[in-house]
Amino acid sequence: MSTVRVCSIQLDVSDGETIEKRRERVNRILSEMSEGDADIILLPELWPCGFFDYEAYYSSAEDYSGETARMISEAARKLNSYILGGSMITCREGKYYNTSMLFGRDGSLLQTYDKLHLFGYESKETKLLEAGSGIATAKTDFGCVGLATCYDLRFPEQFRAMTDAGTEILLVVSDWPEARLEHWRLFNQVRALENQSYLISCNCAGELCGVRHAGHSMIVSPDGTIVKELDDRPGILKAEIETDRVREYRSGFPALADRCDIKTDADCPDIKKK
Repeated sequence: MSTVRVCSIQLDVSDGETIEKRRERVNRILSEMSEGDADIILLPELWPCGFFDYEAYYSSAEDYSGETARMISEAARKLNSYILGGSMITCREGKYYNTSMLFGRDGSLLQTYDKLHLFGYESKETKLLEAGSGIATAKTDFGCVGLATCYDLRFPEQFRAMTDAGTEILLVVSDWPEARLEHWRLFNQVRALENQSYLISCNCAGELCGVRHAGHSMIVSPDGTIVKELDDRPGILKAEIETDRVREYRSGFPALADRCDIKTDADCPDIKKK
């Protein structure tokens, strides 16, 4: 498949709504879509409880067969779409994680990803959750996708590792704050450009616990050009991408193939340390 229909659902995640009501709202949005509307659908990071509502982390935790996962699985099957269900708090063996789940067209759980880089700056994520242990990629009928979450965008080595594993489309779910909007826009473009991959991101809108979400979910092409972008309001971002363009761009401008090994001080003992 060359043409892929992508859909990023930028949700309003604001104060005053219970997890149950937010789940009902997401289910209604997905129910209003039709089979064939999208090959892949994204939801944002921790949309059930909201990233900044730390008090709700443990009480909102589910497992891979919880109510939220079942809802998304059923939607994927009905829509014949891959759905990256944003992320949610999961609890396994007494430890809590920020976990993304990717469901296949038949509703099966295709891949999971525990957020690698937990956010500690003015945040309790590092105190409440455990970090993941590795990258996560998945093969689809339109190519290999790689999963990342929010703060991961600041760590290029994770995205390069996914590229080395065969990834052609980078999928990023997030709850990035408005205070660092320009960083968000920059990292979306740079991570796509340096890996010569499409990047599809899904961020939150609204305001929760005194923090305004940045929104601006976007689709970025392998040359770093923003194909389409939302503003800071809730909305649904839809576009078609051509996966052949990844291979064409990598072949025409072979920066990835031109990489060389970088020597360190340990490899070069003659380098004087300052």
